[in-house]
Amino acid sequence: MADYQTINPAGTTAQGVNIDAGLRAHMNKVYGQMSVALAVSGGVAWAVGTTPAIYSVLVGSPLIWVFLIAYLIMGFTLPRMIMSLSQPAAQLAFYVFAALLGVVLSGIFIRYTQTSIASTFFVTAAAFAGLSLYGYTTKRDLSPIGAFLVMGMIGLFIAMIVNFFLQSSGLDFAISAIGVLIFAGMTAWDTQKIKVIYLEHAQNGDADWLGKATIMGAFQLFMDFINLFLFLLRFMGNNRN
Repeated sequence: MADYQTINPAGTTAQGVNIDAGLRAHMNKVYGQMSVALAVSGGVAWAVGTTPAIYSVLVGSPLIWVFLIAYLIMGFTLPRMIMSLSQPAAQLAFYVFAALLGVVLSGIFIRYTQTSIASTFFVTAAAFAGLSLYGYTTKRDLSPIGAFLVMGMIGLFIAMIVNFFLQSSGLDFAISAIGVLIFAGMTAWDTQKIKVIYLEHAQNGDADWLGKATIMGAFQLFMDFINLFLFLLRFMGNNRN
């Protein structure tokens, strides 16, 4: 497996510098596309959630099931779509998914104050930056924790379904705390995975594959950011009521 700090595939300084420069460019593209997707989701959520007429049509009616089902289908199939479609089509699909998520999440503007949503977003951004930087720079192999994080997500999902019926405040607090921890770990782990995947394939010179890997990485970090934000919002969000 590639070194987690840097790589010098042919043992020469020049090639090592080329890889490092390419890695930085690759990561910048990943973060850039993730930021665009966040802007799309945030903009759609704000526009729908703060406009009663639009909200009542898209969310406060059976039409919300269309958006929710479309979001779920795309969420499960998007990774495969990204690698099978052309780069422009894959990027468009990613942004369409982000817009669908924006509609689904628009209800946060009904439940929480805009001030608390904004403050939670900036806290999430700061935490995400630190966690992603750790995942990028650490020499420690984070892959062993990956299986535990995935199992944790499955358990978290089951607990959320159970609590939907129980409505336990104690379980809700535990879910929120565990959710923050899981997606904090996922952020660092996914960042390292994106880096390692690039280092392992950079010599192949397959620009199309690396371009799709950029979109895939942006999608993974986008979902980490959104989930970290939502679980933090359960702690930091001030209800309108």
